[in-house]
Amino acid sequence: MEWQSWIMIDEYQIIGIMVSVIVFYFCLILFTRIAGLRSFSKLSSYDLAMTIGIGSILASTVVSKSTSLMQGIFAVAMLFLLQSVVSIVRRKLKPIKSLLDNQPIILMANGEFLWDSLKEAKLSTNDVNQVLRQNGIKSTSEVFAVIMETTADMSVIKNSSTAPEWRLFDDVRDKEILIKSTKNTTNHEHSTH
Repeated sequence: MEWQSWIMIDEYQIIGIMVSVIVFYFCLILFTRIAGLRSFSKLSSYDLAMTIGIGSILASTVVSKSTSLMQGIFAVAMLFLLQSVVSIVRRKLKPIKSLLDNQPIILMANGEFLWDSLKEAKLSTNDVNQVLRQNGIKSTSEVFAVIMETTADMSVIKNSSTAPEWRLFDDVRDKEILIKSTKNTTNHEHSTH
């Protein structure tokens, strides 16, 4: 019966899946050792795409009859090679880096939402508020900045008495907003004393 073939598995399929998983697993370890730990990081959108691509290839190679083990391994090797080339190009050529990478966006500066940035990122204040709560923020006055990183993660930076090291914000688009809002806050504090 046709439905039985959908539910059942025979010993050859079991052996095939076991061999595919074991070989694929050790190939991933080897490729990661060669290419470096960045291979599975989520530092940029293309790193995330790499991780998703490998998962998709692994799944189709292990359980699909149409993709051979060697095809899957070759496809993953090509992904690792491409990621390595892109990483080298990004480090060596700044103009290419700006084409490949998204820039982090400031969503909130000194407790104030930046409406144009929220609109561009297609986020609502509720989305940002959720991240603030997850970071233990009870009041927006505690927030120096909320930055949407290149991976779409949000970084919450709390206010502190330590002056910001602006080089940490070099790659953040419109970092001048933070600098200006910091100066305004400092000037306001001095004028009230």
